[in-house]
Amino acid sequence: MRLRALLDTDALGLRLLGGEDELDRTVRGVMTTDLRDPSRYLSGGELVLTGLAWRRGPADSEPFVRILAGAGVVALAAGEAELGDVPEDMVRACAKHRLPLFAVNERVAFATITEHVVRQVSGERAGDLAAVVDRHRRLMTSGPAGGGPDAVLDLLGSDLDLRAWVLSPTGRRIAGPHGPGRDLPAETRTELAAAHLAAVRGGRRGPHRTAVGGTTYSLFPVRGTRGAGGGGREGALAQWVLAVAADAGEWPEERLDLLRGVTQLIAVERDRRDSARTVRRRLAHEVLELVRSGAAPTEIAARLRVAAPVLLPGLTAAPHWQVVVAKVDWRGEPDGAERTPDTGDGGAAVQALLEEILVDPRTAGTEPSDRIAVTHAGDEAVALVPLPAVAADGAPVDGTTGCELAADILLRTVREPLSAGLGDEGRLTLGVSATVHSAEGLRGALEEARHARRVAAARPGRVSAAGHQELASHVLLLPFVPDDVRRAFTARLLDPLREYDQRHRAELIATLEAFLDSDGSWTRCAARLHLHVNTLRYRVGRIEQLTGRDLSRLEDKLDFFLALRMS
Repeated sequence: MRLRALLDTDALGLRLLGGEDELDRTVRGVMTTDLRDPSRYLSGGELVLTGLAWRRGPADSEPFVRILAGAGVVALAAGEAELGDVPEDMVRACAKHRLPLFAVNERVAFATITEHVVRQVSGERAGDLAAVVDRHRRLMTSGPAGGGPDAVLDLLGSDLDLRAWVLSPTGRRIAGPHGPGRDLPAETRTELAAAHLAAVRGGRRGPHRTAVGGTTYSLFPVRGTRGAGGGGREGALAQWVLAVAADAGEWPEERLDLLRGVTQLIAVERDRRDSARTVRRRLAHEVLELVRSGAAPTEIAARLRVAAPVLLPGLTAAPHWQVVVAKVDWRGEPDGAERTPDTGDGGAAVQALLEEILVDPRTAGTEPSDRIAVTHAGDEAVALVPLPAVAADGAPVDGTTGCELAADILLRTVREPLSAGLGDEGRLTLGVSATVHSAEGLRGALEEARHARRVAAARPGRVSAAGHQELASHVLLLPFVPDDVRRAFTARLLDPLREYDQRHRAELIATLEAFLDSDGSWTRCAARLHLHVNTLRYRVGRIEQLTGRDLSRLEDKLDFFLALRMS
């Protein structure tokens, strides 16, 4: 029962003296005491009744209240029969420790309050136990076959007054209340997904509790039964989560069991949706195998003609295609290394994760797009993304909408939660090809996407992507330079400048970058840095003196340019 219910019961004669913001606390028991230190008789959750016989002076109130708060007492009720009005020092002490304080009218016996609390708490416990079996039965009949996760979450709201949402590992809402004042803001969903992934990665047992925007949420993992979304560090990246707007730390075991049963029902729905993607995954696998085996373009085109109506039903013109490649590398497994049997197969998890990322970024938050087909080979996931064909005037054929996927857009909303899930142990990298118009270009698109992913892997950050636009000639070479060679090259050129900047705050590195970006133009670079040209000439001279290079020479400019790109 809630403290607010006690205050609303006129027969108890309670008057609130402080702690109005804490009236939603749950009362789990009651105790009467006049001991100065009753902590050994407290287990937490009690309403403590006292006649203040222990109080000899104002200095006694604060230690008494501190002991109660430390023991987890939910409120204190002080009788007025002994001293009349409750002393102000008691009011101040309760306010300091955020302990709600009631005054008990002298005409009301403590036994009356005790009997009322015991009767209410006992009745609620009996009701909870009796309702568990019935709720399980109702949840089962309202599971995936009878309305999906939303029906289950509606029951949680109506029966247990719990607001709950099912979220993807990127924070997308899969099920739960939505609409004005009911939905979770996108920022909150992202924070919850990040907190869940970080907790799973840390090996903590669910439910995990976290506070976002002043509200405590309990996060229950939803583990699939078909591999993706299961245990382990790979499975966590494809795992759904049930987010409940409540603190499960004080729940009885019966209620926790009920919520765990809910996650099992949602897992069944997860598997059902997973099965619905089987056809698209098989199509992607068949096309990828044809491309990898060097099959004739006519054979690949025939398979694409089968895939097109499945992915883009209703189109009369053959679609264009893009390829997206994704891979997760874990610490101790360098990019490109073969996965050993004892590290497990993360391909299915990366496949599910790429399907989640490829929810149409222009309609983020809706149901997953069916316009993709994703497969995996080893621990690399490959997606075929069809795009409506574009006419000569640039307008999409058949009145559909669609444009080329961009690497930066794909990661815009998923970077934060996935970074939390990867932690310091893993990195997610993606590569995106250009659009190709026929089967003849698909092999090149696959290689382009794979190379773009290797370019992304050469960059810092836990989550990184690169597109075909970034495959300039110098960028093509950088991923293939060994790490130790790159470190030695950049250290030789840039470390003298970094050390000088640290000692003198001279901003030589920033000046060098601006000078190269300005194509060596003194006037444009000076204007960009808001410097006098003579000041710029002095800085460039200092760079040349410290490095032994000449920035008027093309070779030295190129060396500096590459060193900055590799740093």
